[in-house]
Amino acid sequence: MRTLISETTNKIGETITLKGWISTKRDHGKLTFIDLRDRTGTIQCVGYQKMGELTTESVIEVTGTLKERNSKSVNPELPLGTIEIDVQEYSVLGKATELPIQVKEVDGNDVSEDVRLRYRYLDLRRENMQKIIRLRSSYSHALRQAFIDRDFVEVETPILSKATMEGARDFLVPSRFQHGKFYALPQSPQQYKQLLMAAGVDRYFQFAKCFRDEDLRADRGFEFTQVDVEMSFVTSDEIRATMESIVKNAVKTVGGKLKDENFPVYSYVDAIKQFGADKFDLRTEQEKIDGTLAFAWVTRFPFFKKVDKGDAAEIRDGKSGWTFTHNPFGSSIPEHMEWHLKGEHLDEIIADQYDLVCNGYEVGGGGIRAHDPELLSATYRIMGYNEVETKASIGHMLEAFSYGVPPHGGIALGLDRQIMLLSGESSLKEAIAFPMTSTGRTAVMDGPSTATEEQLKELGIKIAK
Repeated sequence: MRTLISETTNKIGETITLKGWISTKRDHGKLTFIDLRDRTGTIQCVGYQKMGELTTESVIEVTGTLKERNSKSVNPELPLGTIEIDVQEYSVLGKATELPIQVKEVDGNDVSEDVRLRYRYLDLRRENMQKIIRLRSSYSHALRQAFIDRDFVEVETPILSKATMEGARDFLVPSRFQHGKFYALPQSPQQYKQLLMAAGVDRYFQFAKCFRDEDLRADRGFEFTQVDVEMSFVTSDEIRATMESIVKNAVKTVGGKLKDENFPVYSYVDAIKQFGADKFDLRTEQEKIDGTLAFAWVTRFPFFKKVDKGDAAEIRDGKSGWTFTHNPFGSSIPEHMEWHLKGEHLDEIIADQYDLVCNGYEVGGGGIRAHDPELLSATYRIMGYNEVETKASIGHMLEAFSYGVPPHGGIALGLDRQIMLLSGESSLKEAIAFPMTSTGRTAVMDGPSTATEEQLKELGIKIAK
């Protein structure tokens, strides 16, 4: 039976079998030393007149006696530096040829991004990347458990859906059965989670895959994972209190450091005055060195803004010259509701909206929603949509809300960004197992790729020159 390397400490004198990768090999003539690793640790294996032909990163099985090292060969810097395996038998389970990138004791930043992502399965073998993958798993588990403990229900929503206005270009998927029509990959599950509130799912959450066709940068990609949350019969203060508790619990569970036990709250206006931006870093220089996380809330955002004429998505969404700052499904604060319904004082209307920021990044955003169909229709009217166009876009939402829907609101946390910050990295790519390149190509599989003529014909599509 296989023994995990972490289980070897209490097996001195026993004959055991280990399986794993060869991290390093040192050939001293009659003696060959290899460092064998599995998911739990690394241990030295010694072969007398054997193992000289083995190559690093090959997968092997070794059987031998576990013994204590002599005093001269003890390595106090290693967790298992006082023991080793005296190899009697071994076999190669998967031979490794010459590697295109090095794995052991190499900083991934020394290798070009394109090469790292092309051979991502090798890049992921590095110790730091293994730690990040496990950190992401542990943090996700802590979040999920915190939601379950608070009586939230996890619900999956569709990936193939309909295009909606959420501030970015949609990724479109052609329909083979209905030529000329397209699905859209969701920019978020916004409408579905609101429909779940109409369905009586009082507290919902989901680890949702989302897709936005927007310009790429270090903290943004075409696809990302957000922790999507919605709650009924709540105020924005209650939502923030719940989410603050959940985030703090998860951060502490994985050993993260918090600057503040209670997250400070800034209005949008005050944040701009004090920091010059609505995303800011509250840490001291020492806290930056220590990897501290400084969370804060930003509230009271403007609901509407003038369309940025350099942004194609905003131009398309805001036909009147006005568009939303966050999404069109939000509610204004109660004292501005009348302005909102009448389409007056657009530049003064405040949204019941909030963002969660951390270390200079936005890591979450949400708000109280428009559960009144009249308010939702007013938002579309302000953006320049007539009744027919509004019904074509969100008629299903307006109908659902006509059958009795509770007041509700929620938030979406950016999981990738939170893992990036927890791991002390500056690029989202370090927080994702198989991220896209900076030019939007997939890791390893080299997508997007061309479609065959047969595929295009079947979909009723022609590629324009």
